[in-house]
Formats: sequence, structure tokens, C-alpha cells
Amino acid sequence: MPEHFFITGGMGCIGAWVIRNLVQDGVPVTVFDLSNDRRRLELIMSPAEIALAAFVYGDITDTAVVSQAIADSGATHIIHLAALQVPFCRANPPWGAAVNVVGTVNVFEAAKKAGIGQVVYASSVAVYGRAEEYNTRLLPPNAPLHPHNHYGIYKQANEGSARIYWQDEGIASIGLRPYTIYGPGRDQGMTSAPTQAMLAAARGESYHIPFGGRNGFQYADDVAKIFIQAAHTSFEGAEVFNLKGAVAHIADVVAAIEAAEPGARGRISYEEHPLALPEGTEDAPLRALFGDDIVNTPLAEGVAQTIAHFRYALADGRLAKEGVNA
Repeated sequence: MPEHFFITGGMGCIGAWVIRNLVQDGVPVTVFDLSNDRRRLELIMSPAEIALAAFVYGDITDTAVVSQAIADSGATHIIHLAALQVPFCRANPPWGAAVNVVGTVNVFEAAKKAGIGQVVYASSVAVYGRAEEYNTRLLPPNAPLHPHNHYGIYKQANEGSARIYWQDEGIASIGLRPYTIYGPGRDQGMTSAPTQAMLAAARGESYHIPFGGRNGFQYADDVAKIFIQAAHTSFEGAEVFNLKGAVAHIADVVAAIEAAEPGARGRISYEEHPLALPEGTEDAPLRALFGDDIVNTPLAEGVAQTIAHFRYALADGRLAKEGVNA
């Protein structure tokens, strides 16, 4: 059967990059999202490329709608990315639980009904606790889970649901835990600030990143490619894997911004206090699964590509030439 990808949350940052990669590879894709805001797609794709994707507008919390959409699409692969991020879950926990937890159960139910035997979905580093709760700097996937916000709790619940769907229904799954994703299209959520700083640099503006310390940084295009690679990987079981990327201090990000845009020197600042998360994670089990064939753009190169893309988008009007300083 020819492959066909079904992507939930396609209007988000990772979703947009997943769609871009699939379309450019000539793979049919159906995009499911409640939003019709295509600005992230328009930022990284041409109108002709966007036109190659099929769009279904629906609510991930509606069991029947999700099931019908997946059945109608003829999907062979599912990448589930639909979720509300930390600030939205904090502001409205019931809505966050409905979207993030019920929505994930709906996707697995729809896969079961459609006879799709594997789901790839986004978890998060937010399932872990604070750095001081562990005796190692880089956490392996089996480190104890101790989330400190609703978003992390919901992601932990999804990992549990995936395990039960394998146990009871034989639906395999691969969950991936990104950390700080950066790149064009990364414009909301608490870890979007480094990307906002890159955009400010391209605009010639100042920006203050509201956290510091060491983090795991993953280029958005790399993350999308890893999700697609996971979907192409035949798998038995329900496992969750960390994405490592570049483990670096915020100061290293600022240095990379200044190297890519010398005019930003002295304009980008950051807080000293780190995020309430570990410094980074280990990805050895994922590399073992993929045979060490994991795309990993170096931090300086990813930052330079991001700023270059922003420059082009500012020049051709896809991005406003003035922003709001933080």
C-alpha cells in the first residue's frame, strides 16, 4: 500500500516542518488541526508546496471526528503532535487535559479502528523533574519521571496510555521527548525565547531571554526528520525516547546569534536562573534503534540557518519588520 501520513497539530512548529519534509519528499499527507492559521507553513513552505497537503479542520477532543478523519484519509502512518503548551495548560487545566490527554487517547482509538498498527507521538522533557532531583547531568530515558506542571503531567499520562494500547490492543508506539526546539516557526511556549532572540537579531532589535543555564537544543527541521524516521521504523512495543541535540548554555546560544548577526552584539541578554528542568538528556537508546543515523545540525549552524531564513522572510514580507521587544 502506498504510504500516506496523517499529522495532528500540523499548524504548530514541529507539524509545519514535518509537513514540509513529507511534501518535499513527495509523500501524501493529511493535516488535522482545529486552527486554520497557516502562518508557520507559509513561513517555511511555498504556496505550491502547501497546496500539495490535504487539510482537515477538526477538534482533537472529539472522538468521532478524529476517528472519521483518519479513516477517510487512508492513512498508513500517524504522527500525533496536537497539544497545548505549558502556558495554556497552566491557564486552563481542564482544556489542557482535554486536548493533550483525551486527544491522544482519541488518536490511539482511531488507529485501532482504522487498523493502523503504530503511532508516533510527541512527549516532552517536561515529564522529568528539576536538575537537582537527579544525580546525573544528562538524563537517560528511564530516569524517574517527576513533572512539575500540568503539561508534564499530561505528557506522562500519554506515555502511560501508549503503553496500555500496546498491552491491550497491540498498537505499537514511539514517543519522542524534545527539549528546547528552535528554528523558524517556533514562536510560542516557554522555550520559544531563544528563537525569538534570533528573530530580534535579524530585525536589529534587542531581546532578553527570560532564563539561563544549560539546556538541550534541537533544530526544528531535525526534530521533524526524526519524527518521520520514527514513523518509518517498524517497532514492537511502546517506548519513549529522549532527543538530545546540542546540550549548551544559553550563553552559547547568544554567542551563536552574535556570530551569525554581528549587529546583535550586546543586544541579546539572558537571565542567570535556569529552567526548572534537567540540563539535558541522553539519546543512546534512540541511536541504537536508528543505527546511529540521527540528523543533528550543530547549534551554531542551526542558529545561522534560522537567522538567515528570518532575514529572507523579513525581506519578502512573510514576517513583520518590527516586533515587540521582551
